[in-house]
Amino acid sequence: MLKRILILCLCAAFALPMVSEHPWKGKRVAYFGDSITDPNNVTARKHYWNYLQEWYGVTPYVYAISGKQWDDIPRQAEALEKEHGHDVDAILIFIGTNDFNAAVPVGEWFETDSCRVEAAVHRPRAMETRLHRTPVMTTDTYRGRINRALDDVKRRFPEKQIILLTPLHRAYANFGDRNIQPDESYQNACGEWIDAYVESVVEAGRIWALPVIDLNQDTGLYPLMDEMMPYFGSKEKDRLHPNDAGHVRLAKTLWQRLSVYPIF
Repeated sequence: MLKRILILCLCAAFALPMVSEHPWKGKRVAYFGDSITDPNNVTARKHYWNYLQEWYGVTPYVYAISGKQWDDIPRQAEALEKEHGHDVDAILIFIGTNDFNAAVPVGEWFETDSCRVEAAVHRPRAMETRLHRTPVMTTDTYRGRINRALDDVKRRFPEKQIILLTPLHRAYANFGDRNIQPDESYQNACGEWIDAYVESVVEAGRIWALPVIDLNQDTGLYPLMDEMMPYFGSKEKDRLHPNDAGHVRLAKTLWQRLSVYPIF
């Protein structure tokens, strides 16, 4: 009791808000992504955003489509803006695994050139020649796609909380003779490991000033082990998509991680 009284006094003295519940409870959240988020993916009867809706009253606006890659995010953002304007509280972007599977080259974040710029550091101002960098804006590389997408989303929704989610670990999937995907212990067709695609999302958070939730690490979902199959679609055919149990695990992880990020 004394401890609570002291906390109340401190909050009153310093005008600190008393937080009594999760800041995302009852909010409107848009979900951009691929098949793991797509409501039409039947590997799970309910998706992680369904559970967030049921448990905590989070209203979902879902724009994810199976098979999509980072270059589709501007289209998803445009669809959100057309349907809801700015009547949304936050946006989660969960995509990237298909870029790896499609062997999209990772590429570079920036291109550089020499420019003249005015500067003054403890001396009169003068024109100097310095290297200058600008984000690569192309759909031909993974990082270029991320740059284009985040530039678009941040300009459309500058006042909203936007959070990046890293791709999950991925293992063998066989969806027919024309869609067989090796597990992540193999490089993709352009010679890249999955790690580069995951880490690029983490780097994008720093470059574009966005929070990142590392689902690749935090969920503990690791489909390369047979012991983890209770969380995935099928041991023989689909170690890529989480099933109901996997989505419950995703939802619980997200709810805990989201608690530290405010809604603006």
